[in-house]
Amino acid sequence: MTTPAGDHVAAWLAHGGLVPVARVPGGELAAVAAAADFAVLPVGAVEWHGPHLPLGTDLILAEGFAAESAQASADGAASSGGGTPDEAAPPAAGPRGVLFPAVAYAACPGQTRPWPGTVAIRPEIAVGYLADVIEGIVAAGFPRLLIVNGHDANMSTVRAAMEWVSGRRTASLLLVNWFQLVTPAETTELYGPQVSRGHGGAYETSGVLGFDPGAVRLGAVDDLPPKPKLPVTHPYVLVESRPDPWQGWSGHVSLADEPAGRRVRELAGARLREVVAAWVAAAPPAPPTADPLPGTDPLPGTDPLPGVDPLPDPPPESPPAEGEPS
Repeated sequence: MTTPAGDHVAAWLAHGGLVPVARVPGGELAAVAAAADFAVLPVGAVEWHGPHLPLGTDLILAEGFAAESAQASADGAASSGGGTPDEAAPPAAGPRGVLFPAVAYAACPGQTRPWPGTVAIRPEIAVGYLADVIEGIVAAGFPRLLIVNGHDANMSTVRAAMEWVSGRRTASLLLVNWFQLVTPAETTELYGPQVSRGHGGAYETSGVLGFDPGAVRLGAVDDLPPKPKLPVTHPYVLVESRPDPWQGWSGHVSLADEPAGRRVRELAGARLREVVAAWVAAAPPAPPTADPLPGTDPLPGTDPLPGVDPLPDPPPESPPAEGEPS
């Protein structure tokens, strides 16, 4: 439920959902922030995903799942896709979220930067920009901030920015990548044994079909089987300049369809709401501190801790002899 501010704030207070901050009058921001359970920031990218997917694929997915993060639902509807909620049960009030405009531009890998339509910023710019955006949202009165990610390369830059802000502000910053909310075992159930989880592949294509089927051109490409993974079970990160076969995307797109997209949206949306519910119910964090841990040696010039011997004063320095550098 996404509602404009103003006259609809009462409905938001009663039933939960999302209010877009861009439509909240400045004079009402403090009251909205006080009533909100959390704020939401989608982060995506403008990036080539092949001839069959839109350049805003990551934005469609980040904004789509962000909109589902505070959906009011019938009792049990936010389970992990198991079972159907009782249709007779009255809808339960959902959490109250405040939706911030999406971060559209991101650092993009070398594998997609040369392809048409990719608009990439440097990683160091991305970290600084995200740090300012996140701190600004927290400073506006939203110490709980959910960041919904649609672009894998954002995971490192957003995490770095979150860590920086958490040392400056009292904040609980939650990063969720929609891609990870459906397990590999479940995508195997959906698509069979062929690889489906690559960039522009069947899984990501289905995700877009779940939100905006009119933006997808399934007939525009033939399948492009991706490069096999390493034959090990241990986790690893492999970055290569061009993992042939590769055309700025790879995968078995023929496995994607709208029913699979609806199932992906259902599963990932339900898991996201589970995470949000647990997070909102948890105790808030303590403020950041620059104080040393109890029992450690104090910094020079500070009072010693009880039971800890102070560091000895350094011996006085002798003035330099004539002709020596000072």
